[in-house]
Amino acid sequence: MTYSVNELFGIAGKVAIVTGGSRGIGRMIAEAYVANGVKTYITARKIEACEQTASELGELGECIALPADLSTAAGREEFVTEIMSRESSIDILVNNAGAAWGAPFEEYPEEGYDKVMDINVKAIFMLTRDLLPLLEKNASPAEPSRVINIGSIDGLRVATTDNFAYGASKAAVHFLTKNLAVRLASKGLTVNAIAPGPFESKMMDYMLTQFRDKIETENPLGRIGNPMDMAGLAVYLASPATRYMTGQVIALDGGRHLGARQD
Repeated sequence: MTYSVNELFGIAGKVAIVTGGSRGIGRMIAEAYVANGVKTYITARKIEACEQTASELGELGECIALPADLSTAAGREEFVTEIMSRESSIDILVNNAGAAWGAPFEEYPEEGYDKVMDINVKAIFMLTRDLLPLLEKNASPAEPSRVINIGSIDGLRVATTDNFAYGASKAAVHFLTKNLAVRLASKGLTVNAIAPGPFESKMMDYMLTQFRDKIETENPLGRIGNPMDMAGLAVYLASPATRYMTGQVIALDGGRHLGARQD
């Protein structure tokens, strides 16, 4: 039996939510979905940035801005209520919104640690829980709904920077992905995670400005990630080709978490 590329990877007609979708990795994923026929809602805390991105991506297809602060219970409740007023079901949820906080170990503030954990871990769990009625509405073993969590290679290895809470939070995201994959499979959902390495994003601005040459030189493939790299994996995880895949954490980093380039 043969399958066409569209039968394997087509995602047109689906409805998606991408959190943190106004910039960086979230925007890369949102753009890939919109360009391939997915009605895509993006959310971010900054209203103007969220609406501007939706307007720009709207030239490619259907993209709707719903600004919200998903780190708070009130913000999540407002967002979920608005989504439920617009959609009876959701096919794809990309939990991308995140935060980082760097400080020396001896000075690391509790405020920073709590903020990172709340946004990077708790918000993923709570939002997925609250959107479950929409995610399972049309889900089935033959066509599951998809939850895609954005982790990090800093959750797979020990980073050299002082991002203690960030690395711990992303390791937690990876394990939460596995936990939810088992728990939600009977409801017709698959849950997988992407663990990106360096990509162009606001979170990486400082590191790429100061150390770009070093970062690229040490990467086994000799570069950082680009929008096509992220788009390809995000589309793959939302496509028919991955209906039987769940609980996986896929590193998208040019092999950097395995070691430095060897010439």
